[in-house]
Amino acid sequence: MAKLHAYLNFNGNCEEAFNFYQTVFNTPLLGTHRFGDMPADPNFSIPEGDNNKIMHTALHINDDVMLMGSDCIESFGQKAVFGTGTYIMLDTATVEEAQELHGKLSVDAQNMEMDLAETFFAELFSSFTDKFGISWMIHYEGNKKMG
Repeated sequence: MAKLHAYLNFNGNCEEAFNFYQTVFNTPLLGTHRFGDMPADPNFSIPEGDNNKIMHTALHINDDVMLMGSDCIESFGQKAVFGTGTYIMLDTATVEEAQELHGKLSVDAQNMEMDLAETFFAELFSSFTDKFGISWMIHYEGNKKMG
């Protein structure tokens, strides 16, 4: 079965975001490639100001899930547009894990839709947009199992 990974695009602050996500998930980057690392190509040039932007980086959230990301290059017609069309849902195994992830990820959140609390469908649930514009849900089902 295929694994599902989240790939995030940013408008120039991918490195800052992934430095933050390393502290949240307590895991190192698997590597980073910058646009300036690409071999020279006379048909495809990187604007001087974009050489240090992130072409690709990644970290493991756990053994099966990676968080990957890159910066968009506006001169290539790319621009990350943020909103609530997609969320990364972290389904936690314990109350403590839910509280820890919520506490770390929601620091300086742009929008707290729902602070971590009990709902009719979960012992703990939160929904928010982090300081980088990425939307997250933290979920601990606990004793609210369906069926």
